[in-house]
Amino acid sequence: MFWMYAGFTGLILFLLALDLGVFNKKAHVVSVREALGWSAFWIFLGLSFSIFIYFGYENHWLGLGLTPDLMGSAPRMVEGMGAVYNDGASATTKYLTGYLVEKSLSVDNIFVISMIFGFLAVPAIYQHRVLFWGIVGALVMRGVMIAIGAAMIQEFTWIIYVFGGFLILTGVKMLVVKGDNTDPHSNIVVRLTRRLFPITQRFHGQHFFVRAGTDASHEAPTPGAENLRDDVVESAPRGRSWPPRCFSGS
Repeated sequence: MFWMYAGFTGLILFLLALDLGVFNKKAHVVSVREALGWSAFWIFLGLSFSIFIYFGYENHWLGLGLTPDLMGSAPRMVEGMGAVYNDGASATTKYLTGYLVEKSLSVDNIFVISMIFGFLAVPAIYQHRVLFWGIVGALVMRGVMIAIGAAMIQEFTWIIYVFGGFLILTGVKMLVVKGDNTDPHSNIVVRLTRRLFPITQRFHGQHFFVRAGTDASHEAPTPGAENLRDDVVESAPRGRSWPPRCFSGS
């Protein structure tokens, strides 16, 4: 089972590296046509993975489907295998259900991401790069939360109802609470970041951090744009690193 999870993690890392390091190595403005094409490709890839899920659990590759599943029904006994908790059909149903739920929730993320990009005035040419690393961070955080949640469910089975209730309350809040007047400036993360980290007055190319006195500190916000003076970087001691303007949106 370990090698199955290790292989899956390796596949995800390979696809992420392929996306940023090959297909989008050079920063560019993503057109609507390109975005739709890539969306169709990733959706096709995600749905195609259900084929592997079906055959992997149906044939119990590397023990798939033979470990206890608290979300499933009572196991069935199979001669020569023992207790079988998930076969191909049940595992595929669960996978596709989770995929559709996550895909539906991701639509809401589009509006949040759009608001953040507008607030931070992220140039269109760098939005894919920023979004990529944001997703990587989200995957890491989600992995940690899933691991903690799974451990808690294994220890306290009743807590799954608490998690379910929290999701219901979150959905109701999203439905009835209007967010038109949400001000990112009042967000605690934004305010804390401004307090703890120095922020430059403008972007310096695609760099997340710039060091005073280097070529990056004098780089224009985007290729061909006017290279305006950045008083924050210019007044900093030579060699000091500064994050580019991330939380000083107008």
